[in-house]
Parts: sequence; C-alpha cells; structure tokens
Amino acid sequence: MDKLPICDANYVALTPLTFLKRAAAVYSDRASVVYRNVRFTWGETYERCCRLASSLISLNIVNNDVVSVLAPNIPALYEMHFSVPMAGAVLNAINTRLDAKTIATILKHSEAKIFFIDYEFVQVGRDALKLLMASLQPAEVASMPLVVVIDDIDSPTGIRFGELEYEALVSQGNPKFVPEEIAEELSPIALNYTSGTTSSPKGVVYSHRGAYLSTLSLILGWGMQTEPVYMWSLPMFHCNGWTFTWGVAARGGTNVCIRSTTAAEMYGAISAHGVTHMCCAPIVFNILLDAEPRRLSAPVEILTGGAPPPPALLERIESLGFHVVHAYGLTEATGPALVCEWQKKWDPLSGEEKAALKARQGVSILTLADVEVKDPTTMKSVARDGKAMGEIVLRGSSIMKGYLKDEKATSAAFRNGWFFTGDVGVIHTDGYVEIKDRSKDVIISGGENISSVEVEGALYKHNDVVEAAVVAMPHPKWGESPCAFVKLRDSAAVKEAEIIQHCRNNLPHFMVPKAVQFMDELPKTTTGKIQKFQLRAMAKTIPAQTEKRKSPVHDHQEQLLALSRL
Repeated sequence: MDKLPICDANYVALTPLTFLKRAAAVYSDRASVVYRNVRFTWGETYERCCRLASSLISLNIVNNDVVSVLAPNIPALYEMHFSVPMAGAVLNAINTRLDAKTIATILKHSEAKIFFIDYEFVQVGRDALKLLMASLQPAEVASMPLVVVIDDIDSPTGIRFGELEYEALVSQGNPKFVPEEIAEELSPIALNYTSGTTSSPKGVVYSHRGAYLSTLSLILGWGMQTEPVYMWSLPMFHCNGWTFTWGVAARGGTNVCIRSTTAAEMYGAISAHGVTHMCCAPIVFNILLDAEPRRLSAPVEILTGGAPPPPALLERIESLGFHVVHAYGLTEATGPALVCEWQKKWDPLSGEEKAALKARQGVSILTLADVEVKDPTTMKSVARDGKAMGEIVLRGSSIMKGYLKDEKATSAAFRNGWFFTGDVGVIHTDGYVEIKDRSKDVIISGGENISSVEVEGALYKHNDVVEAAVVAMPHPKWGESPCAFVKLRDSAAVKEAEIIQHCRNNLPHFMVPKAVQFMDELPKTTTGKIQKFQLRAMAKTIPAQTEKRKSPVHDHQEQLLALSRL
C-alpha cells in the first residue's frame, strides 16, 4: 500500500476557494449577495472575483503580498475574501472601529501593498496613512501601499482618495481570468490582528487548509443546510466572519449585507429577505431586545460567541423566535473552535435548564483534533466534574500558523504540543467545556476562586440589568472581593442594595459583590468586548467595606467558610 502514488488525481490542496467555483457551477442563477437594491448571482460573483483578482495582479500583487481593507459588511469586502487569495495574496480585513494610530501600526507591520478604504472611512484611512508616512525612513517611503476607495455600490457618492476605485478595478479586470491552483495548502490566506487592548495587536496568520477545515466544521456543527439566507450581523473583519464568508458559498446561500447592526436594519433585513441564519456576539441580543422586540414569523438560527451569554439573556432572545447555538473560539483558532451541540435527550428540560446547557461552550468542532482543560504547570488534565478549573488548550489543523514576525509570542502560545488559550474553564461529566473566566479575571477571595462569569450570570437574571461586568476589588479581610459594574435599562430606578440582595438570592454569600457601580456605558474593545482592565483600575479606587457583624451564628458560618477555602 505504501507504494501507491500521490498524484494530481488523488491529491488537491485544501482551500476554501473551491467553494466559490462550485457555487458558481451549481447555483449560478441563485442570489449570492444582496445589499440594499443591489443583487448578484453566484455566477456574477465568481466573474467579479475573477476580474478583481486579475486587476490585483496587474497592480504587481504577487504571492503572499498583503492586501488590507477597511470596510463594513458590504459586497466588496465579501468578494475580496475570494479575489485576494485568487491573486495569490493574503487578505487583511481591518477592524473598522480602530483608530488611525492602530490602523497605521497594522499597515506597517503587515507591509500591506494595497489599502482598500470604504468611502465612510476615508478620513480615518487618510489619517492612518499620514501616520504611516511619518513613521517611515526616507528609503522606505516607496513601500507605502496603493490606495483604492470603495464607493457605495447602491448609491455612489463620488468620494475619492487617490486615483483608484473598486468598481473601476472590477470592470477593467479580465472576466476569463483563471486563477492558479493553490499548490501548498499551508500557504497563508488571511492575516487578522488581535484587538490589542493592553499591547500592540498581534498578526494572526491563517492557512488555506485551516480556513477550509474550520469552514467545513462550522457548517456541519451548526447544521447549516443548502441555500441558507445569511445576514451579516457579525463583522467580516472578525476572524473572516467566523469563516462564513467562505461557508455561505459552500452552501450556495445568499449573503445579506448590512452596514450596521441597528435593530431597524436587522429586523428589516430579516423581514425583507427571509433571513435564516446570523452570527453575533451576545451584545447584539440587547440591541434586538431593547428596540421594540418583534416576534419572528419564522425561526432564525443564531450562532453566538465572544463572551459567555448569560442563561437569562438566552431565554429572552429565544422567546422572540431566535434559536441560539453557543460557540467558543478566538482569533488564533480561526474563529469558533467549540460548539455547544444540542442533544435530543435535553428536549424535555425546562426553559431555564435548556438555557443553562446552551450557555456552555461545548465540544470541539469536527476538524479540531483535541480540546482539554489542563493545569498549565503540570500539564495534567483536570477532573471531568464541572468543578475543577484549568486552562483550555486546543490542538488541530484549524489553529493559526502563528503570529506574524513574532517568534516569541508564537512559542509562548504553542507549548507541549498544545495551543494555550488563556481561558479558564471546566469540563463537565458529559465532556462539554464551560468557560469560567479569562485567567487574569479570576477573583481570588480568601483563597477561593470566584468566577466573574458566574457572578455576571446572576446579575443578568435581574430584569433591569442590560450589561454587567464583575472584577476584583481590594478587600481588607479576604484580599479580593467581587465588584460589579452594571448598565441598567433606561428609566430603571434600582439601588445598589437591591442588586446586592438579588445576588444574595442567587449566589453563595462569598460570591456576592461587595460594591455595585452603575454606568451609562461599560468600556468596550473595538470588537464589543467589555474592557475589564479599565474596570479593575476603577475598582481599586472604591473604598473597601467590610460586612457588619451580624450574629454569633453568622460568625461561625464565616469561620467554616474560611476553613473550607484552605
């Protein structure tokens, strides 16, 4: 058997580019992209991608060159997920919420050869390029990227920055262009930068193989059937839309592009186009719930991730007709790596019990080789009892190639044959993983580890709590204790004592926040995650309070609790 040949007939490099070619052949006349009054078919999308790829090559783009783009969820950004790698280049979709300084840092670090800028982001793009120019040595000025403006395809504005424009490049390109086949499946396809809230963002490199396998795993794990109607409520710049930029093509679906995740735009798209699927962070649930929530005429599947959704929030969003599946991942894992696969034996459970199960991060996607929760020092796996905590570690072909130009960070992430996520979690007896915290967010109170996620889950059970975050604050007796930062619903008149009593009714006494701070808005990263490092700094300034002595019985209970922590 070892002498049987490996040849062109039985080995083809894995790449998600094959999904577009197949969609154009099988679903040629089916709607591929819808944006306002613009509609394309898969046949048209394939031709447009071929045209743009040929234009990129005419602009001297060669293998492994980086092409950056700053744009919202529009047809151009969708097409570039295929046309850029069809030209042999690497797509760098930049977070549209970043400031000019960070964008300049990304352009310089990635050595981008072309920079596509949506017309709405011309000003921040111009500012970024000025900063980039100022940071270069005279001999490096020639390396400045070419600039291409993406005007609105539905209602052109005429805004220009430089001489090149996206639709002009498409129209000038060769419709008969034949992309070269990908020779090496481990060659890079995309470069995504981490959010960089406490340090410079790191460039995460994806391979064609990793993108292909991750895409297949997610459409299988989510149970996405053929011809879905997918609404882009998740940014395409976020892990390449969790690979659904390629996955919708694999299923011959329709991409409904929207510029912003307002409730009006999302509900409008669902109604107008018959949306069947969408992805989003849990923060989008609040947008849908807070703006005159509407019951859906047909179910919409939601894949959510980015932060553990509180069970109470899951119950509320599903009451409208959304069906939520929870995933867990990170930029380095090519998006979701775990999916909370539903099991039929859970169907008879109560709504609250179902929501608690759905809030878990779940089991590995099919193409991930292994997931474990380990003690990072001893590398021993923790007990599968849903209680013993350790760090979540992953292994598989969908894990990144590494960090661009950062061998030290790559080596730190890859240790002992595993990728270390930095997330603290447990494994339940059924093998489902549940995150308890980021390693730096665990609160150690009197020797007891407190999961901030668990306390936040209790806070979300309060009907007037819209957002909640819990961090450590100094405590004279226990060292640290939980401090809650809460955003309330508009006009809600809730006092600190009421929130604390609510927590006492839902949590063990030692986990109850010792202080509650009400905020109009919680600080967030550019991807919508709450910036706990800012809240930790604020918590350090809050005067510590110790509980008043209540009774000898209470003192005895405290003593027993302290002993149990040793």
